[in-house]
Amino acid sequence: MKRVGVVLFPGTNCEVETLRAYQIQDRFNAELIWHNEPLPKGFDLIILPGGWSYGDTLRAGAIARFSRVMEGVVEFSKQGGLVLGICNGFQILTEAGLLPGALARNSKLRFRCETVFCKVEHCNSPFVRSLQGKIYPLPIAHGEGRFVADDKTLERLEANGQIALRYCNNRGMATPESNPNGSLRNIAGIVNREGNVFGLMPHPERRNDPLVGGTEGADLLYNWVMHL
Repeated sequence: MKRVGVVLFPGTNCEVETLRAYQIQDRFNAELIWHNEPLPKGFDLIILPGGWSYGDTLRAGAIARFSRVMEGVVEFSKQGGLVLGICNGFQILTEAGLLPGALARNSKLRFRCETVFCKVEHCNSPFVRSLQGKIYPLPIAHGEGRFVADDKTLERLEANGQIALRYCNNRGMATPESNPNGSLRNIAGIVNREGNVFGLMPHPERRNDPLVGGTEGADLLYNWVMHL
């Protein structure tokens, strides 16, 4: 049985559905981790879930990045441990330097809460390996989800296959109209160079039960188990 830890920060509001997504599977033992404690040992996956950690004071993820648990998360990732950041978790990962780039205010400065399509790109990461080319309808809910980086970083992400997800239309085309927040190159999710840290703005845990409209998010939550 794989052990999954979900970090709880002040202001986190997606921890329950994230926990449930793993607890309903017999192959996982999922538990909460308090942000102000050292990271416990023995986890196979650490998740930074969505929400508004510390009220998004200063900017999204800027304060959570200094929580005590993040020292352990950084070290865990350096040792090859799997780390998943969803929405606010993605923002925290960029603030902590575990992923390049930054998440800025959405274009037109509007909060976006809707279902969008995302396409899995060619990316050598256990989170999306074997899912390349698949298109998923996924919920988003964010005001600071516009991925930005300098040209050199963007070219490096492309060359290294670190772009995991792009916003697209229902045919898989990355068009301006399918981009909900103005992210450069329609980027919805990226991984680090080693592929063990994955950040994405959409919420796969909110599309993981027929009761909430579908189970398409399951692939992005569980795929890593088959590719360790």
